[in-house]
Amino acid sequence: MGASAMAGPPTGLKAYSPAAQALIDRAFGDLDPARPVVDVHVHALGLGQDGDGTFVNPDKLSVRHPLKRLETSLYLRATGVKGLDHFDQDYLEVLIARARAFPRPLRIHLLAMDRAYKSDGTPDPSRTEFHVPNAYVLDQAARHPDLITPVISIHPARKDAIQELEACAARGARLMKWLPNAQAIDPADPAFDPFYRRMKALGVVLLTHAGEEKAVAVKGAQALGNPLRLRRPLDLGVTVIVAHCASLGRNDDLDHSGKSVPNFELFLRLMNEPRYQDRLFGDLSAITQINRLPAPLQHLLAHPGLDDRLLNGSDYPLPGVDLVIWTRQLVRLGMLTAGERRALNEIWKRNPLLFDFVLKRTLKDPGTGRRWPASLFQRDPDSLAAT
Repeated sequence: MGASAMAGPPTGLKAYSPAAQALIDRAFGDLDPARPVVDVHVHALGLGQDGDGTFVNPDKLSVRHPLKRLETSLYLRATGVKGLDHFDQDYLEVLIARARAFPRPLRIHLLAMDRAYKSDGTPDPSRTEFHVPNAYVLDQAARHPDLITPVISIHPARKDAIQELEACAARGARLMKWLPNAQAIDPADPAFDPFYRRMKALGVVLLTHAGEEKAVAVKGAQALGNPLRLRRPLDLGVTVIVAHCASLGRNDDLDHSGKSVPNFELFLRLMNEPRYQDRLFGDLSAITQINRLPAPLQHLLAHPGLDDRLLNGSDYPLPGVDLVIWTRQLVRLGMLTAGERRALNEIWKRNPLLFDFVLKRTLKDPGTGRRWPASLFQRDPDSLAAT
């Protein structure tokens, strides 16, 4: 297990080519040496092998559901783990090995994932694709305090939602993750107001997916990913980080005609509202995936005024899914050179987590040559609730 469980050469044992090493050195060269690189979007995964409560819906591994099984196999291959016999332990060991292979300290925010719940507060197993309990990420953070920050996940319809929120906050949790489309959470539901008020009082920041969801089955609930539905927690004072900057799909324009509008445009509308200036942010996870190109990435690179409201996120293990990472397209868009692409592809084969960071530090606006600043990649979400 550990490094021996990894697909391909273990990270950190073989020197990179001079071109790849030069790209890595440039990516880290202007960082503040007193602060770590921050990745706010790293998924915890488990099959429940160690009695830790992690869960993956059996349909995702069943030969009776070949498309789901194929999709799951792509994600599993991206983790660098060979086989499923010791997947839970191996997944974490490979992740930690990849993180510690960074030339500078890295702090990963490890995401829990609550079950889907019905409106009456009871679990909905049929809509639960996978589950990672809060205790799991809290325990891992306690074991690796220099590397892991816990990100809890609490469905606000749970009968014990506020109690669980308070218990997790008492253990140091300051960031909570939602995937509304998959968890059956309507962020605009007034019934969740007491939960939002308690979040604000405890200084817990909401990291929520918005836009269309492709990686997890959502069963007709894409409307729950409408960025405009986040106005309710924002208006109640909750600080919100929108995962992926809502960069995929379309939703109804709830402010005006109800016509279909790209989710990214709805996200930008919220970002442009002065009242949300200090409470609304976006993360860059998945922003470079082929199905999200080119408009959102082009816009974010071309508008430096957004830099202070963006955070780095990898969406790990998805950077290891080769079907969604097309560096050739980034060359065509003028954001990479052919030489940078070759060096990045070399890094990807060794360490997809490092690749994601170096890629985002290398990308440039084709019109101006501007790259994202170092400060973006060291921004700590735990400090945002105080703004």
